[in-house]
Amino acid sequence: MSIASIAPRIIAEWKARTAAEYTSATITQELVLWMMVIGAPPDLVDDGLVIVNDELVHSRLSNDVYQAAGGTAPPAIDRAMLGLTRHHDAVEFDVLAAGVRYFCLGETVAVPLFSHLREACTEPVARTALDRILVDEVRHRDFGWDLLDYMDTTSIASLVRPWLNRELPSMFVELMRSYGVLNESVGQDSGAITDAERAWGVAPPREYAQILDRTFERDYLPRFAARNIDALPAWEQAVAIASRG
Repeated sequence: MSIASIAPRIIAEWKARTAAEYTSATITQELVLWMMVIGAPPDLVDDGLVIVNDELVHSRLSNDVYQAAGGTAPPAIDRAMLGLTRHHDAVEFDVLAAGVRYFCLGETVAVPLFSHLREACTEPVARTALDRILVDEVRHRDFGWDLLDYMDTTSIASLVRPWLNRELPSMFVELMRSYGVLNESVGQDSGAITDAERAWGVAPPREYAQILDRTFERDYLPRFAARNIDALPAWEQAVAIASRG
Protein backbone atom coordinates (compact mmCIF):
# COMPACT_ATOMS: atom_id res chain seq x y z
CA MET A 1 0.00 0.00 0.00
CA SER A 2 1.51 3.34 -1.02
CA ILE A 3 1.94 6.17 1.45
CA ALA A 4 -0.18 8.34 -0.82
CA SER A 5 -3.17 6.10 -0.09
CA ILE A 6 -2.91 6.39 3.69
CA ALA A 7 -5.65 8.47 5.28
CA PRO A 8 -4.71 11.42 7.48
CA ARG A 9 -6.67 9.74 10.27
CA ILE A 10 -4.02 7.03 10.51
CA ILE A 11 -1.17 9.52 10.67
CA ALA A 12 -2.95 11.58 13.33
CA GLU A 13 -3.79 8.51 15.42
CA TRP A 14 -0.27 7.14 15.56
CA LYS A 15 1.19 10.60 16.15
CA ALA A 16 -1.08 10.94 19.18
CA ARG A 17 -0.14 7.45 20.41
CA THR A 18 3.56 8.29 20.18
CA ALA A 19 3.06 11.24 22.52
CA ALA A 20 0.66 9.38 24.82
CA GLU A 21 3.03 6.45 25.36
CA TYR A 22 5.93 8.79 26.11
CA THR A 23 3.75 10.67 28.58
CA SER A 24 2.80 7.37 30.23
CA ALA A 25 6.49 6.60 30.75
CA THR A 26 6.99 9.83 32.69
CA ILE A 27 3.86 9.28 34.76
CA THR A 28 4.99 5.78 35.71
CA GLN A 29 8.50 7.00 36.53
CA GLU A 30 7.06 9.53 38.99
CA LEU A 31 4.72 6.95 40.48
CA VAL A 32 7.60 4.54 41.06
CA LEU A 33 9.52 7.25 42.92
CA TRP A 34 6.53 7.83 45.19
CA MET A 35 6.24 4.09 45.72
CA MET A 36 9.85 4.02 46.89
CA VAL A 37 9.16 6.90 49.27
CA ILE A 38 6.43 4.88 51.03
CA GLY A 39 8.55 1.71 51.09
CA ALA A 40 6.70 -0.37 48.51
CA PRO A 41 8.02 -3.93 48.05
CA PRO A 42 11.09 -4.12 45.78
CA ASP A 43 9.38 -6.57 43.41
CA LEU A 44 6.50 -4.14 42.89
CA VAL A 45 8.95 -1.28 42.36
CA ASP A 46 10.81 -3.40 39.82
CA ASP A 47 7.54 -4.07 38.00
CA GLY A 48 6.96 -0.33 37.77
CA LEU A 49 10.44 0.31 36.41
CA VAL A 50 9.90 -2.31 33.73
CA ILE A 51 6.72 -0.50 32.73
CA VAL A 52 8.65 2.77 32.29
CA ASN A 53 10.83 1.06 29.70
CA ASP A 54 7.80 -0.63 28.11
CA GLU A 55 6.12 2.73 27.56
CA LEU A 56 9.25 4.16 25.95
CA VAL A 57 9.37 1.16 23.62
CA HIS A 58 5.68 1.66 22.82
CA SER A 59 6.37 5.29 21.97
CA ARG A 60 9.22 4.35 19.66
CA LEU A 61 7.16 1.65 17.94
CA SER A 62 4.23 4.04 17.56
CA ASN A 63 6.56 6.59 16.02
CA ASP A 64 7.76 3.93 13.58
CA VAL A 65 4.16 3.44 12.45
CA TYR A 66 3.58 7.19 12.29
CA GLN A 67 6.58 7.66 10.03
CA ALA A 68 5.74 4.63 7.89
CA ALA A 69 2.29 6.10 7.31
CA GLY A 70 3.83 9.35 6.11
CA GLY A 71 4.08 11.40 9.28
CA THR A 72 6.92 13.89 9.33
CA ALA A 73 6.30 16.53 12.02
CA PRO A 74 7.65 15.60 15.47
CA PRO A 75 4.89 14.38 17.81
CA ALA A 76 3.84 17.18 20.13
CA ILE A 77 4.81 16.39 23.72
CA ASP A 78 2.85 18.50 26.20
CA ARG A 79 5.25 19.14 29.06
CA ALA A 80 2.36 20.06 31.32
CA MET A 81 1.17 16.45 31.07
CA LEU A 82 4.53 14.85 31.88
CA GLY A 83 4.95 13.21 35.26
CA LEU A 84 2.62 13.67 38.22
CA THR A 85 1.83 16.35 40.78
CA ARG A 86 1.37 15.78 44.49
CA HIS A 87 -2.11 16.63 45.79
CA HIS A 88 -2.23 15.06 49.26
CA ASP A 89 -0.39 15.52 52.53
CA ALA A 90 0.33 11.79 52.69
CA VAL A 91 2.24 10.36 49.73
CA GLU A 92 0.26 7.16 50.15
CA PHE A 93 -2.86 8.88 48.82
CA ASP A 94 -0.98 10.18 45.79
CA VAL A 95 0.20 6.63 45.07
CA LEU A 96 -3.33 5.32 45.49
CA ALA A 97 -4.79 7.99 43.21
CA ALA A 98 -2.26 7.47 40.43
CA GLY A 99 -2.36 3.70 40.69
CA VAL A 100 -6.14 3.52 40.39
CA ARG A 101 -6.51 6.26 37.76
CA TYR A 102 -3.75 5.22 35.37
CA PHE A 103 -3.44 1.49 35.97
CA CYS A 104 -6.54 -0.09 37.55
CA LEU A 105 -8.72 2.00 35.25
CA GLY A 106 -6.57 3.21 32.34
CA GLU A 107 -4.48 0.12 31.71
CA THR A 108 -7.39 -2.22 32.32
CA VAL A 109 -9.47 -0.69 29.53
CA ALA A 110 -6.35 -0.49 27.37
CA VAL A 111 -6.21 -4.29 27.13
CA PRO A 112 -9.53 -4.78 25.27
CA LEU A 113 -8.96 -1.55 23.32
CA PHE A 114 -5.64 -2.64 21.90
CA SER A 115 -6.94 -6.16 21.39
CA HIS A 116 -9.74 -4.69 19.28
CA LEU A 117 -7.35 -2.54 17.26
CA ARG A 118 -5.10 -5.53 16.66
CA GLU A 119 -7.87 -7.82 15.35
CA ALA A 120 -8.08 -6.25 11.90
CA CYS A 121 -4.54 -4.87 11.80
CA THR A 122 -2.55 -6.36 8.92
CA GLU A 123 -0.02 -3.64 8.07
CA PRO A 124 3.28 -5.18 9.29
CA VAL A 125 4.74 -2.15 11.05
CA ALA A 126 1.46 -1.45 12.86
CA ARG A 127 0.92 -5.10 13.71
CA THR A 128 4.42 -5.30 15.21
CA ALA A 129 3.64 -2.33 17.43
CA LEU A 130 0.26 -3.64 18.56
CA ASP A 131 1.62 -7.14 19.19
CA ARG A 132 4.16 -5.74 21.65
CA ILE A 133 1.82 -3.18 23.19
CA LEU A 134 -0.96 -5.68 23.85
CA VAL A 135 1.35 -8.17 25.58
CA ASP A 136 2.71 -5.42 27.82
CA GLU A 137 -0.69 -3.90 28.62
CA VAL A 138 -1.77 -7.12 30.33
CA ARG A 139 1.16 -6.81 32.74
CA HIS A 140 0.50 -3.10 33.21
CA ARG A 141 -3.11 -3.84 34.11
CA ASP A 142 -2.06 -6.46 36.64
CA PHE A 143 0.48 -4.07 38.16
CA GLY A 144 -2.32 -1.63 38.95
CA TRP A 145 -4.40 -4.16 40.81
CA ASP A 146 -1.34 -5.50 42.64
CA LEU A 147 -0.54 -1.95 43.70
CA LEU A 148 -4.10 -1.47 44.95
CA ASP A 149 -3.77 -4.68 46.97
CA TYR A 150 -0.51 -3.39 48.44
CA MET A 151 -2.21 -0.19 49.58
CA ASP A 152 -4.30 -2.38 51.90
CA THR A 153 -1.10 -3.08 53.86
CA THR A 154 -0.06 0.54 54.30
CA SER A 155 -0.84 3.15 56.93
CA ILE A 156 -3.94 4.28 54.97
CA ALA A 157 -5.43 0.77 54.64
CA SER A 158 -8.59 1.64 56.60
CA LEU A 159 -9.14 4.71 54.40
CA VAL A 160 -8.70 3.10 50.99
CA ARG A 161 -12.33 2.08 50.52
CA PRO A 162 -13.90 5.34 51.76
CA TRP A 163 -11.49 7.21 49.50
CA LEU A 164 -12.42 5.07 46.49
CA ASN A 165 -16.14 5.49 47.17
CA ARG A 166 -15.62 9.24 47.07
CA GLU A 167 -13.19 9.46 44.13
CA LEU A 168 -14.28 6.72 41.74
CA PRO A 169 -17.22 8.67 40.24
CA SER A 170 -14.94 11.47 39.05
CA MET A 171 -12.40 8.94 37.76
CA PHE A 172 -15.10 7.19 35.75
CA VAL A 173 -16.14 10.57 34.34
CA GLU A 174 -12.53 11.13 33.26
CA LEU A 175 -12.62 7.79 31.43
CA MET A 176 -15.83 8.80 29.70
CA ARG A 177 -14.16 12.03 28.59
CA SER A 178 -11.27 10.05 27.16
CA TYR A 179 -13.06 7.09 25.61
CA GLY A 180 -16.80 7.37 26.17
CA VAL A 181 -19.88 9.45 25.66
CA LEU A 182 -18.33 12.62 27.10
CA ASN A 183 -15.70 12.63 24.37
CA GLU A 184 -16.83 15.05 21.67
CA SER A 185 -15.47 12.85 18.90
CA VAL A 186 -17.71 9.98 20.05
CA GLY A 187 -20.85 12.07 19.75
CA GLN A 188 -19.84 13.29 16.30
CA ASP A 189 -18.67 9.89 15.04
CA SER A 190 -20.68 8.23 12.29
CA GLY A 191 -18.86 4.95 12.75
CA ALA A 192 -17.52 5.12 9.22
CA ILE A 193 -14.07 3.64 8.71
CA THR A 194 -12.17 2.15 5.79
CA ASP A 195 -10.56 -1.26 5.64
CA ALA A 196 -7.25 0.51 5.10
CA GLU A 197 -7.65 2.40 8.37
CA ARG A 198 -8.43 -0.79 10.28
CA ALA A 199 -5.44 -2.45 8.64
CA TRP A 200 -3.26 0.23 10.24
CA GLY A 201 -4.74 -0.34 13.72
CA VAL A 202 -7.36 2.41 13.79
CA ALA A 203 -11.00 2.18 14.94
CA PRO A 204 -13.83 4.74 15.11
CA PRO A 205 -14.39 6.57 18.42
CA ARG A 206 -17.83 5.02 19.01
CA GLU A 207 -16.17 1.60 19.27
CA TYR A 208 -13.93 2.93 22.05
CA ALA A 209 -17.05 3.98 23.95
CA GLN A 210 -18.62 0.56 23.51
CA ILE A 211 -15.47 -1.14 24.77
CA LEU A 212 -15.40 1.11 27.83
CA ASP A 213 -18.96 0.12 28.71
CA ARG A 214 -18.12 -3.59 28.35
CA THR A 215 -14.97 -3.14 30.42
CA PHE A 216 -17.01 -1.90 33.36
CA GLU A 217 -19.12 -5.06 33.35
CA ARG A 218 -16.34 -7.51 32.57
CA ASP A 219 -13.41 -6.04 34.47
CA TYR A 220 -13.98 -3.06 36.74
CA LEU A 221 -17.05 -4.38 38.52
CA PRO A 222 -15.72 -7.87 39.35
CA ARG A 223 -12.16 -6.73 40.08
CA PHE A 224 -13.30 -4.09 42.54
CA ALA A 225 -15.85 -6.52 44.02
CA ALA A 226 -13.07 -9.03 44.66
CA ARG A 227 -11.56 -6.32 46.87
CA ASN A 228 -14.84 -5.61 48.69
CA ILE A 229 -15.45 -2.43 46.71
CA ASP A 230 -18.83 -1.89 45.04
CA ALA A 231 -18.07 0.15 41.93
CA LEU A 232 -21.64 0.20 40.65
CA PRO A 233 -22.82 3.33 42.53
CA ALA A 234 -19.77 5.24 41.30
CA TRP A 235 -20.40 4.14 37.71
CA GLU A 236 -24.07 5.07 37.96
CA GLN A 237 -23.12 8.52 39.26
CA ALA A 238 -20.74 8.95 36.33
CA VAL A 239 -23.43 7.84 33.87
CA ALA A 240 -25.84 10.36 35.40
CA ILE A 241 -23.27 13.12 34.99
CA ALA A 242 -22.66 12.04 31.40
CA SER A 243 -26.37 12.09 30.64
CA ARG A 244 -26.48 15.74 31.68
CA GLY A 245 -23.64 16.48 29.28
